[in-house]
Formats: sequence, structure tokens, C-alpha cells
Amino acid sequence: MVQAQNQTSESILNSHRPLSKTFILGKFEYQTDASFVKVAPELSNKTIYLQQEVYSAFLNMQAAALKDSVQFIIVSGTRNFEEQKGIWERKWKANDNLSPVDRAKKILEYSSMPGTSRHHWGTDMDLNNLSNSYFESGEGLKLYNWLLEHANSFGFYQVYTSKTNGRTGYNEEKWHWSYLPLASKYLAFYNKHISESDIQNFKGSNLATELRMIPDFVNGISFRSKNFK
Repeated sequence: MVQAQNQTSESILNSHRPLSKTFILGKFEYQTDASFVKVAPELSNKTIYLQQEVYSAFLNMQAAALKDSVQFIIVSGTRNFEEQKGIWERKWKANDNLSPVDRAKKILEYSSMPGTSRHHWGTDMDLNNLSNSYFESGEGLKLYNWLLEHANSFGFYQVYTSKTNGRTGYNEEKWHWSYLPLASKYLAFYNKHISESDIQNFKGSNLATELRMIPDFVNGISFRSKNFK
């Protein structure tokens, strides 16, 4: 833990990944990309990478949280197109009793089509547990309340909030936090340069337009996040 805490923003290179369609769609190898860094093993449950600026901000947030006896563990970070495709097609096969449209809708409750995931960008991370119920009591609730009060100060926002106010797309994910100083720029690039015709080369990709992947899912984030400045 000491090693991770000492890896401050001054010691991490602030190297932004150049914007391109291949990057935004996740079609690159982040493990060998100079703007990505491996998360310290004591702060993750497996090998995970984030963009360097994102990781720096996370370390600052983690240090502040520890003062309040809150400990974060990153359970998912960057995933490229091929990794997202593996998740998608595994779930596609598991739901083969449903029609293609219903199969896609079932997966889209919590998982993105390849080429549409914010996890492609190295700006988004899943913390501690992948169940909303975990964050509703005990240590999980303490952690979630801390994030609601403090995470924005470090640039992190819960983008998939409750859908009761009309938010579209994925179900609420209390574990998913996005570093908006970078992610908001990437979303703007996505909306300007990517269309449903770019979402392809996996099972069910032909449904992207019918399911309104870009307007309802890529842009299906909380109102507060959309107005991030």
C-alpha cells in the first residue's frame, strides 16, 4: 500500500492518449500504450490498467478515503474491443433461448456492445463489488456514501445512476465511476466521429441501430455527468 500511496501525480507522467477512431472504439493494445499504467496489485483484484492521469487522480482519492477508513479495490478498468467482445459473445451464447433483440437487451442491462464501452478509454473503473446491493448496507454503503460526497472533487462521477429521472441505457451501477476530465472529451469525439456503422464485427452488431446504441447507451449517462465542465 505504501508504494501505491507514494505514486503521486508528480511521479506519474501526464501523457494523454491522442484521439482517434481506433482508440475511441477500443481497437488498440493498452498494455503497450505509453499513456496507460498498471494498477498496483494491492489496489486491484487482478491485472488492471488505467490511463496515467486517471490513475493519478484515483491515488489521490484513495489517499483521502483512507483517512476516513475507506478502502477502494479496483475490480475492472480498461478493456479493449477484443476483451469486450469476449464478454459480449459469452453472454450472447448464454442467452441463446431468447430472440436476437431480447438477447441483446438482456446483455445491455449491464454490459456494453464492443465499440461502445467507456471502459475502452481507460477513464472508467469498477470499484469493490459488481452488485448494487453491496453498496446498500455495511461497508459498501459507507464506501458509496463517501464517493457521493467526495469523488467529484477528484474528477470521478457515477455515470450510470438511477433511471427514475428518465436516464436511458444501462441499469444503475453504483460501482462504476468515470474520470470526466478526460471521458467527457472522448464522448464528444465519439458523438462527432462515430456512427452505428462503426459498431460491427461481433454477434448481434447488426442490432446497434435498432437498439439506439449511441443515443440511448453511449449517451445514456446521468444529467449531472452530461453537464460536467
